[in-house]
Amino acid sequence: MARAEQHEIAMRIVIDQPVAGVRHSLQDKDGGPIDPKASVAGEPLSFDFTIRVGPGPKFYGDQVRREGPQRRFVYIRIGTLAGDPASPWNRRMKIDIHDIGQALLDTAAKGGRRIALAVNGTGKDGTPACATVAVTGRRLV
Repeated sequence: MARAEQHEIAMRIVIDQPVAGVRHSLQDKDGGPIDPKASVAGEPLSFDFTIRVGPGPKFYGDQVRREGPQRRFVYIRIGTLAGDPASPWNRRMKIDIHDIGQALLDTAAKGGRRIALAVNGTGKDGTPACATVAVTGRRLV
């Protein structure tokens, strides 16, 4: 697909209620950490990046990962994977983006606004959430 058929969309992942002191980062295209940060007292963490969206919709970009013909997601690295060698955590969050509605994508593309996806950063057992995490909110910012 030609890039001319794709629209850039600004994205933000907001990690609500992260475990305090645990480093998180966006994963880059080569698998390394980008913009590592940790919550001091459980305040939300946010990560900004850009994706490209083509007809279908189909999702592209340095942070976009694929699984099968349809599923597209972004990884958040946690603990040692986010660049903290002293962390006891070695995890990643998988945050789906392929299910963002066409209306929200169109509004973001036309209006130059950012799509923010919120997720809960703490698992039921009190440790950093990992594996596929449910998106708890989608909105334009």
